[in-house]
Amino acid sequence: MYESPWVTVGLADISVPSGERFEHHTVAFPAAAMTVVLDDAGDNVLLSWRHRFAPDVWNWELPGGIVEDGEAPAITAAREVEEETGYRPRSMEHLVTFEPAVGMLRNPNHVYLAKGAELVGEASELNEGRFEWVPLKTVPDLIRTCSVVNSGSLVGLLHVLALSGPRG
Repeated sequence: MYESPWVTVGLADISVPSGERFEHHTVAFPAAAMTVVLDDAGDNVLLSWRHRFAPDVWNWELPGGIVEDGEAPAITAAREVEEETGYRPRSMEHLVTFEPAVGMLRNPNHVYLAKGAELVGEASELNEGRFEWVPLKTVPDLIRTCSVVNSGSLVGLLHVLALSGPRG
């Protein structure tokens, strides 16, 4: 029905197990990759305070962006960290790939963990918000107060806090 580099909207004829058939709109966004960047001690996480105009919210987010054609998500994740923050990750570990609204759209989000980062220059993407090293111990309160609402950031931060740990 509509296609651009940012979104594809389609219409599908769906049959469900009960035999009912109906039309269902499909939406696809390009894949994204983002990184939970921890400092060398594992005590702080690199986050951006930024405004998102569609939902009109300010929130803390992880560095990340759209996976370019032919680019591996891990390369995208590391590249975006450096472009947005000026830091180069010392290591990259895949945490999880998820679909943020699996019943409504296709949009794979690849989340990585970087343990340690080296400042290698100035950020080259200047419209990505204000990056700060935020104490990891404050992240649960940021989540509770809705200061982190981006799905990729929530999944990545909660993964580190609950499953993989800052040092695990």
